[in-house]
Amino acid sequence: MQLEDLFSVVKKRFNSEQSEQPSAKNERDKTDIPKGLIFKCPRCSNNSFMDDFIANGKVCPKCNYHSRLTARERLDITIDKGSFREFDAEMISKNPIDFPDYDKKQEALREKTGLKDAVITGRATIRTEEIVIVVMDSNYMMASMGSVVGEKITRAFEYATEHRLPVIAFTASGGARMQEGIVSLMQMAKTCGAAGRHSDAGLLYITVMTDPTTGGVTASFASMGDIIIAEPKVLIGFAGRRVIEGTIKQKLPDDFQSAEFMLENGFVDMIVERKKMRRTIAHLLKLHKPASKEAFR
Repeated sequence: MQLEDLFSVVKKRFNSEQSEQPSAKNERDKTDIPKGLIFKCPRCSNNSFMDDFIANGKVCPKCNYHSRLTARERLDITIDKGSFREFDAEMISKNPIDFPDYDKKQEALREKTGLKDAVITGRATIRTEEIVIVVMDSNYMMASMGSVVGEKITRAFEYATEHRLPVIAFTASGGARMQEGIVSLMQMAKTCGAAGRHSDAGLLYITVMTDPTTGGVTASFASMGDIIIAEPKVLIGFAGRRVIEGTIKQKLPDDFQSAEFMLENGFVDMIVERKKMRRTIAHLLKLHKPASKEAFR
């Protein structure tokens, strides 16, 4: 065999082996990983065991990404066990403007999420401090604020005002629920009015903005807190980036509408990691607790 022929054979064999390597590697990499065993962070793509991720409060151990929580999960890590008494648990919304298939969508979501609507309200304690708590759940129509959400939040504020209790609201919403038309938009004024009366009574209101807090919720009761807290890097805003850029014909900063941007510009008072949230809220409650009459004697 000539040297040139030998070289051609070796080259052909080498190229053949190289072309087979990726598929062979893929075959070796294929493993039957049970669904739900691994969490892949959408921000940094780090893989971690789901049990470890949940034990860490659903926070990525590598980049500190704060994943969204359900309302029940939020209650579990925030309030004292066994202290929760839910308000208006069976309240459900109707279809005020006869929006097509709205009733069917609601029924499907109630079955899927176990919720009646996008918010849970009630009375509880945080490290023995009595509170009224409001927790929105983005798994239910992106926690859009319709008639039931607005009514439950309003009633929660009214109860807190009557019983002279602080309100803690965990917000997470895409804004007003357009399937209910003007009825949805009316909830902005209604919740603001209830929050205002609570404030006029000299009572504490703490807002905790989680991912995302946008639209009509941001433009109403979520921004009325005496103290506004946000989780790290969450989205906070009213209109979307593209809408704003198209309106003002300017490029917005990369971190626009992030919690850090809002803190820098005075919209948010503090950014608190999830693992420190319960302790921070309890501390604020104690600091702002009304003094007893005996203290002035």
